[in-house]
Formats: sequence, structure tokens, C-alpha cells
Amino acid sequence: MFVLAHLSDPHLGPLPAARFAELSGKRALGYLNWHRSRRERHRPEVLAALVQDLKGAGADHIVVTGDLVNLGLRAEFGPARQWLRNLGAPHDVTVIPGNHDAYMRDAVPHSADFWGDYMRGDRGLEPETSHFPFVRHRGPLTLIGLSTAVPTGPLLATGRLGRGQLQRLGAILTRLGEDGRYRVVLIHHPPTSPRRKHFKRLTDDAALRCVLAEHGAELVLHGHSHVHSLIWLEGPRGRIPVVGVPSASASPQADVDPAAYNLYRITREADGWRCEAIHRGLFAGATGVLELGRQELAQ
Repeated sequence: MFVLAHLSDPHLGPLPAARFAELSGKRALGYLNWHRSRRERHRPEVLAALVQDLKGAGADHIVVTGDLVNLGLRAEFGPARQWLRNLGAPHDVTVIPGNHDAYMRDAVPHSADFWGDYMRGDRGLEPETSHFPFVRHRGPLTLIGLSTAVPTGPLLATGRLGRGQLQRLGAILTRLGEDGRYRVVLIHHPPTSPRRKHFKRLTDDAALRCVLAEHGAELVLHGHSHVHSLIWLEGPRGRIPVVGVPSASASPQADVDPAAYNLYRITREADGWRCEAIHRGLFAGATGVLELGRQELAQ
């Protein structure tokens, strides 16, 4: 059995001091929004409690599906690097960036500069033409890290994969499927976006669904929406579960799901794979991190 832990969107605070010149355009709006409401939604003590519980859960590997920082200020990335080190070594933790990690154009290189060893494929499996997708083998699993993190204008939080990344993903999924690996796709934006969240959608989600329908995967993990979610996509040999988790720092008093993470207990069986998802997190009115439920993700 291999146990994979998944948390997302920690939105690490507090914000560092920022120069006036850094707070222009979209970043100025984000700065005001943080101090007006978001700093109360994303609490460091909540995140600390969740991580403490996760470390006692016996996970073989941890994945973090983006949005470690808030405004993409360079001064945010060093503390986020230290937080990752406390979470685990680069071999034991895999990270992909979210839209807040690429909040503005000047922020785009910082995640690779500060967290590159958490977003790097195994030796010999690095992408030839781009940093993404990257591939990591861990036990019977193969983790495939995608990036939807692109800078956007004010009031937008959309993401994009792009044709090149999608083409490389298809080839990777086919090769790994032939090798009998349990393929886990990591992405920040979910591959289906409700119309009412048009400004937060993955703009090429339809193209990603086509790749998954043709080439298959065993599990897709994402963040971004800050809620518990499970949808099913059609694959070439059965359904593909697509699972999202709440923000790992969300206060129980927030207007979205409180902080939580998932454990996936993955076992190879004679007729394929078995995956049990266990949801652990906070619950309004309760004390501490609790088991919120569990379910079989049968394809």
C-alpha cells in the first residue's frame, strides 16, 4: 500500500512589507483585499494544526497543488521555501504552482528559483523543452506535475496549460499507461469550471479533458476552488476521479469549506487498483483535526 497526502492553497501569511512601487495594478487590489478580509480567512495557526496532523498520518509522499503565496512578491517566496522544508524534503514533497504564485509577470520565475527542487522530475525524466509536465516515480505511483499558473489582469484568476504542455502530457500518459503505473496528474485549476466561476476557470479545460479521455489517468488532484469536490471524467478504460481539497489554511469561520487535506491509500490488486480517499480537516464547532469521511474511488 502507498499512502499519498494532498493539501493545497495554504496562502501563507502574513504578508511581508512591500514597497509602494511593488503595489501597482492588480497587486494593489490584492493587497487591500488581503488586509480587508483574506488574512482572517487564511490563518497560520489553522495551517500549523493541519500540517501537524498530516505528519502523524503516515503518508509516503505529500503533494501541494499551488497557491503557496498571495501577491507574488519576491519576499513571500523565501518564507514559503522554509515552510516547504518543514513539511518535508524535496524527494518526499511535490509542488506545482498556482495562479497566486504567478500573480503578476514579475512573479513567474520565483517559484522555480525558490522551490525548483520540489518541482523537478526524476533524473532522466525531466522535460526536454519545458519545465512542465515533470514526472516523478514514487512507489507504484507516477506523479505528473502540470502548471496552469499564468499572470492575469485585475479581477481574474484564470489558468492555462497551452498546446505544448497538453501534447507532452498525452505522450507521458500513454507511455506510463503501457508501463502499468498508477498515474496521478497534479494541476492547480480544476479541469471543469462552473459557469458562475468564469473568471477563475481553466481556459483550455476542454482540451485537457480530451487528452484524459484519449490517454487516461488513474487520479487527478487539484486545488484552487477551496472546497471539497469530486467529479468523474471519462477515460479510455473507465472513469477518472478528479478530486479537489479546501485551502489548507481556511478558518472554520470562513465562508468556504474549512481547512482539510486528503489521504489516498492506493493498493494494486489482481484486477487493477484500489484507492480509498480519507478526508481529514476542521469542522465548525469541533476541536482539532478530525476524520471527515472516506470513500472508494473505484474506476
